[in-house]
Amino acid sequence: MIKCSNCNHPNREGMLFCENCGYSLTDAAVGGATVPTRRLDNDPDDSIAKATWGSARFAAGTSIIMHIRNAKEPMVLKPNQSTIFGRADASSAVKPDVDLTPYGAVDLGVSRQHAAIEVSEETVMLLDVGSANGTFLNGQRLLPNQQRVLRDGDEVRFGKLVAHIYFK
Repeated sequence: MIKCSNCNHPNREGMLFCENCGYSLTDAAVGGATVPTRRLDNDPDDSIAKATWGSARFAAGTSIIMHIRNAKEPMVLKPNQSTIFGRADASSAVKPDVDLTPYGAVDLGVSRQHAAIEVSEETVMLLDVGSANGTFLNGQRLLPNQQRVLRDGDEVRFGKLVAHIYFK
């Protein structure tokens, strides 16, 4: 774990920025000094870099493992064609398929109906369903009702509730 020198939040190894406050963990590691980028020789024999995106393939029978920050156990989901994430509210008749209330959803700005994942043709799509505080995929805010491909290893933020998604 790498502890942020700005907010003392413990971050996973390999993180470049604090998951809590966004402070650069690399600057903290070198005492705030910047290190110049090393100039590499252009060698045409070097192998071409390939994208390292997580897999977007979601075969039949696959589960979604959702690691919510600060939760003791991951959540295992077998999504239907459309699964709504949000928080339960006793005053509302509408309930989400996945209730995030036990994970501090009220304090972290999760809407009653916040986001949805839709499974079709071996692909999982994420969309914000008009939430008050937004849905973020790998740090980028989603436009309401516009689908984005969800991949194995992605980070999803519902308001300020952070979850990492894995396919199994």
